[in-house]
Amino acid sequence: MMAMLGLAAAAPVRAAGPGHYLFMFGGDQAGKGKDFLAVIDADPASPGYGRLLTSVATDQTSVRPHHTEYEMPASGMLFANDHDANRSFIFDLRDPLHPRVETSFTDMAGFSMAHSFVRLPNGHVLASFQQAGSGVAMAGMPGMMGHAKSGGLVEIDDAGKVVRAVANADPAHPGMPVLPYSLAVLPAIDRVLVTNSPMQRDYLLQSVTYQVFRLSDLKLLGTWPLDPGPSLSGHIGPEEARLGPDGAVYVQTLSCGLQRVTGMDTAKPAAVLVHQFPGSYCGVPTIAGHYLLQSVEGIGGFIVLDIANGAKPVEASRLVIDPGFRSHWTAWDRATNRVVVTSGQAGDRMYLLMLDPKTGSLTIDQTFRDIDGKPGFSFASRAWPHGWTGEGKPHGAVFSR
Repeated sequence: MMAMLGLAAAAPVRAAGPGHYLFMFGGDQAGKGKDFLAVIDADPASPGYGRLLTSVATDQTSVRPHHTEYEMPASGMLFANDHDANRSFIFDLRDPLHPRVETSFTDMAGFSMAHSFVRLPNGHVLASFQQAGSGVAMAGMPGMMGHAKSGGLVEIDDAGKVVRAVANADPAHPGMPVLPYSLAVLPAIDRVLVTNSPMQRDYLLQSVTYQVFRLSDLKLLGTWPLDPGPSLSGHIGPEEARLGPDGAVYVQTLSCGLQRVTGMDTAKPAAVLVHQFPGSYCGVPTIAGHYLLQSVEGIGGFIVLDIANGAKPVEASRLVIDPGFRSHWTAWDRATNRVVVTSGQAGDRMYLLMLDPKTGSLTIDQTFRDIDGKPGFSFASRAWPHGWTGEGKPHGAVFSR
């Protein structure tokens, strides 16, 4: 275990001016403490830039703290989940220095194991639930999960109430494993694209499709295959879906493929593998302008693609943080032109990266420093403001608006 950072971390530090913040959702690396949300000073002009300001604990013992929303919603109510605990939280962050847990939920509308949360034009969340049926009895026991072959989508308001829900099992393909993972909401064409990829091992090699729903009534319009590509494996584990500047949806796969999906408003959408990143494990991507930033664990860092011509992306740059850095999460901050990246590995650091909009080059923000004086924010054992001391396990992170 890395050295203690000391009790000084517990002392609140007030950001200068109106404040700009980074919210990180994580838990106890040892799985004994509670999931929590930390608030970090993300204002480059602040003397406390990079310092921990405060934190708030949930009542959930950490199992697998996972996704938050990818962008901070206008309402200030942020969704986050501990996936293997089958528990999701809504944090009230309207007063960033006094965060609180508004409510939580487990099973919803006959579905369990929530994964991703994306905002709709009406301000509600559309969430992907991996499984049909209840996951409450199996929470915390990952080996017993993953046997359902389908799940569903649920629209949820900021109070945690169900607005509408739909199953994603496709009658045209009975018995096909379709486990909802991520979503891209496309209001301009009245569509939602959903990727199907399991969080557990069951059906990893079979749940390799995407689905298109009509946004207005959540009617399933069809299920389509992704493109295996020359390696015959570029379709395995279709995870994050992102809307590109050209109107196409770009899907990152766990197997480090990048799929470009077009024609979602037609009867025959099509997916083409347009790039293959090195390695066999890739995580959350971010699109900023005409650049796609991809976490690539195989290089211990990130690769930036120029997708100005989406059919033929070109590598613009790459950044190796450390060969052992398990790069995973990314989220974009329009206000400061920075990207937050986390790995979730024991004792790792969270970094802010700067993206040059002219060249696509990526560099570590050397001025974002923790109390140990090093670039990045450390999750080594420290005293956290919510009254717990231990090694943090970070995952989802998002900037304030």
